[in-house]
Amino acid sequence: MQTVLYPEKNTWEALCQRPQLPVADLESLTCQIFDEISKKGDDAVKKYTGFFDGVIPENLQLNEDEITKGAAKISTELKEAIQLAKANIEAFHAIQKEQKKSVETTPGVSCWRENRAIDKVGIYIPGGSAPLFSTVLMLAIPAKIAGCKEIVLCTPPNKKGNVNSAILYAAQLTGITKIYRIGGIQAIGAMTLGTETIPKTYKIFGPGNQYVTAAKQTALSYGVAIDLPAGPSELLVIADSTANPEYVAADLLSQAEHGPDSQVVLLSDNKEIISKTAKALTKQVNTLPRKEITLKALNNSKAILLSDLAECIAFSNLYAPEHLIIASDNAENYIDDVTNAGSVFLGNYSCESAGDYASGTNHTLPTNGYATSYSGVSVDSFIKKITFQKITREGLQNIGPAIEVMAAAEQLEAHKNAVSIRLKDISNE
Repeated sequence: MQTVLYPEKNTWEALCQRPQLPVADLESLTCQIFDEISKKGDDAVKKYTGFFDGVIPENLQLNEDEITKGAAKISTELKEAIQLAKANIEAFHAIQKEQKKSVETTPGVSCWRENRAIDKVGIYIPGGSAPLFSTVLMLAIPAKIAGCKEIVLCTPPNKKGNVNSAILYAAQLTGITKIYRIGGIQAIGAMTLGTETIPKTYKIFGPGNQYVTAAKQTALSYGVAIDLPAGPSELLVIADSTANPEYVAADLLSQAEHGPDSQVVLLSDNKEIISKTAKALTKQVNTLPRKEITLKALNNSKAILLSDLAECIAFSNLYAPEHLIIASDNAENYIDDVTNAGSVFLGNYSCESAGDYASGTNHTLPTNGYATSYSGVSVDSFIKKITFQKITREGLQNIGPAIEVMAAAEQLEAHKNAVSIRLKDISNE
């Protein structure tokens, strides 16, 4: 982990750059697969599942018996943990539902907005070395609360054509019945275009590798929305003299183990905290089964010593991290100063892992600096907002003349006439 001492502010922008690993040009590949799916449907999906996942499934969709038997294989302990997480995620997301509010902008002119769930959504759940069953909860629960009528889940199979049991249990627990054993580009393509078996969806959610990320970008060109611009996971920790270096190191490693292109950043105004955290990192990383991956991520990561906590907050806002931990006994004093972050964890006991699994907040968050302009997934992500207005005769009399003047100024006579013809009738009456 590189240590940087008191960097000048004109270097901060460069220090905020994420690591760039070599990435294949996937645009032509995704376009090729999407085109083949549009022409050959299920056959193309099976072909590429065989190519990428090493198995050609006889049936793309899991039946009810497969889901039930697969879900039953996980331990009681894990079931209870998932149930606890589900309850907390539901509690947090349920309060996000908005009530309709109407305003009379002018006497006789009422305007309001109503929520409508996106009818059909697709959720992608990675199922490789780290099957993210927790993401099923993070996406299915707000989708259900929003009222989505159809939720399609795609996740890659193993070499035997089976789907991870914990993913099946989380899906069953959240009421998802349409589960397909496909991953990668072909899964995103199928949910974008639709096949004989897999429904076309209107918006696609979920994390994935560079192939999935490229496919989601391609989906946009087909008129299908996506949740967020995707990128490698990241964490920034601000630690003052009251932080626990062992805790800080554990938090940094929790994100570094995601992948070699993940990045973790430590900011502090205390040189001793940085030194002790570095020692704790060396000790803890040697106990991790994903040590090699984690070390590669740490090579791309930084510990930065700044003058005070105000500078640390300012740097963090420029970096706009996916996850931000303020490891301080006084963390709540800085809440109002945080302007760019996906999700914030306050104090020495608020580990980022809590947000990943069971505190209740959503872990599908903007990365790669997109927290400057994007929010994490919420109930709103699964909703469209439609505006309504009702104008009475009195209301049109009140705003009609202004509309006529504005329409005439834009040389749109038909717009003006739509008002004038009504005002004339009202006047004659």
